[in-house]
Amino acid sequence: MSIINLPFAGLELGFAVSLACSLLLVMTTRWHGRYSLDATQGVQKFHITPTPRIGGAAIMLGLWLALGVMPGDQQELLLPVLVAAMPAFVFGLAEDLTRNVSVRARLLATMASGVCCWALTGVSLMHSGIASLDMLLAWLPFSVLFTAFAVGGVANAVNIIDGFNGLASGTVLIGMAALGLIAQDAGDATLAELCFVVCAVTAGFFVINFPFGKLFLGDGGAYLLGFLLSWLSVMLVYRNPDVSPWAPLLACGYPIFETVFTIVRRLWCRRHPGHPDSWHLHSLVKTAIAARYFRALPAPLRNACVSPFSWAVATVPALLAVRFADAPDALMQGVLASFLLYLSVYSFVVSAWWARRRRTQRSSPLTDIALEPTNSSFIQRGL
Repeated sequence: MSIINLPFAGLELGFAVSLACSLLLVMTTRWHGRYSLDATQGVQKFHITPTPRIGGAAIMLGLWLALGVMPGDQQELLLPVLVAAMPAFVFGLAEDLTRNVSVRARLLATMASGVCCWALTGVSLMHSGIASLDMLLAWLPFSVLFTAFAVGGVANAVNIIDGFNGLASGTVLIGMAALGLIAQDAGDATLAELCFVVCAVTAGFFVINFPFGKLFLGDGGAYLLGFLLSWLSVMLVYRNPDVSPWAPLLACGYPIFETVFTIVRRLWCRRHPGHPDSWHLHSLVKTAIAARYFRALPAPLRNACVSPFSWAVATVPALLAVRFADAPDALMQGVLASFLLYLSVYSFVVSAWWARRRRTQRSSPLTDIALEPTNSSFIQRGL
């Protein structure tokens, strides 16, 4: 029997290649480190050891080699997606290596990937479940631009949550597994198996990244995985009309909620939406919870303790997406409930942060936890 006909060849080879390439990148750091090492200084930097941030290269190689052993129907689905993903991946990887590619350029490159994928596949969002929006989506140019915008937004959202060991890749694993289960339940075995192959390739990187953080995803990896998660969501709805568009929205819920709330929070504070800060949910979990309750652990493991809290927030909407994939009303309620859950967790963590700050001030008046004035006013105004 040819290896191409083996049912799990893509999963096994994709995982093995991604894992081996990730290990190789770690072992050869002394050769590429001058370009690839992530600095330890910055408002969103919590690691203490310079670490390679080009894990996306291992994932991309794993996907291309897995493509070669997939059945023909899966190859037809994945090949144009990988080709179209190149602008998003290349611009992200260029930022990893040069630190000189703007957020706007990376976002536009990812949206360009979305347009390229439509040109290669003819797939775009045709309905949303909202009557007024569906009227606009019936016009192809608007449908293509809206799809590209949505794809770029989700990819950027995955990049935003890429802050701790295993956080972004674990969240993508949860969302991608949810998409695979929904496709399987809808009878779309080809797309389901493709989602699981992407999970396997991502898992190869994940075991090197979590919990010890020997290799980081980087912008190239974050934009690549975000693009794959968003485009497979589009394909799921396009190929299976019975699946509500709200189902993949919920499957990608946590990074979307984080991004929307971050934009609102920064605008409320009269700051540029793209200006980095340390007030993401995962950053607050680190300073308010992990730094207190896991301080006896080594720094890499202490950072890794942040991810399970965020995974829990990501798992709830993903489970709702799988359970109610063909029930739009239930999914809309699930979006609202999941966002309220996110806000509740955020409020709880902020309260824990303030409590820790007060304890620190009482024990040592000269010691304080850094607090940006604009964000202080943000919390004092009740958000």
